[in-house]
Amino acid sequence: MGDPPPHLTLAEGPHPLAPRERAHFFRHPALPDSDLLTAHFIEHRFTPHWHDFYAIPVIETGAEAFQYGGKHLVVSPGRMGVVNPGEVHTGEAVSAEGWRYRVFYPTVPVMQQVADELAGRPAPLPWFPVKVVEDAPLCSVLGAAHRVLEQGNDPLQAESLLVNGLSLLLQRHAGTRSDRALHCRDDARVQQMMLRLADDPAQDLNLQMLADQVGLSRYHAVRLFSQTVGMPPHAWRVQLRVNRAAAALRRGTPVAQVALDAGFTDQSHFTRHFKRAFGVAPGRWQQARRAA
Repeated sequence: MGDPPPHLTLAEGPHPLAPRERAHFFRHPALPDSDLLTAHFIEHRFTPHWHDFYAIPVIETGAEAFQYGGKHLVVSPGRMGVVNPGEVHTGEAVSAEGWRYRVFYPTVPVMQQVADELAGRPAPLPWFPVKVVEDAPLCSVLGAAHRVLEQGNDPLQAESLLVNGLSLLLQRHAGTRSDRALHCRDDARVQQMMLRLADDPAQDLNLQMLADQVGLSRYHAVRLFSQTVGMPPHAWRVQLRVNRAAAALRRGTPVAQVALDAGFTDQSHFTRHFKRAFGVAPGRWQQARRAA
């Protein structure tokens, strides 16, 4: 397993969190290429965004409200709002006390491996059809696993608790994507628009060009994309830029260069969007990656 990685609390710097807010990112060899987060948010709001990995939060105190799957949902201790890769969601405090939570951000390969091991053969990609999981015992198991991973004292215990927790999560609450959901998500015209947006996120592109790509009017192109994906094309492309920028930050590329390469007008513009999605400024987030 190797020595556990050092940790870094992200609470200061040129773009600080609000007073009393803390966001502590770290990594552990038991969860390869995946981030973990311990945080207390009060004023911070996650605007609509998506990730290419899963988000599995365990609420410790307070409550978080979020928009996900077209619904307004609330999670509190004993409940989890599990988010699938690529799905748009938000996040904000329900009350003045905010919410304190521990979050696993496992990659798709990590979750696929757990599913394959459970099945004893190649298994379909795990998918969570229920947006809020109500399972207090499971929350307790995952919370304990997260705490041991953060402490980094006993790699065998950490890995054992983690595998047990993720296995229980999949056994009790995971399914697979329905044919209907796949058809909606993979609608040919939406996929064409996504490919055009992803081809060069920094490219100047207007709505007419995107609509012409799929033979629709501008109105129908925006409407179809927004209904299928959960956010309009321009917002989806901004989040794509942020996600690609995170990969560059992990490689150690300077923040200013990352902002430029990702197509943001300046570093301030990039920082604003990055913080809305990740909860901290990119420079501080990158420091945590280096420490890990």
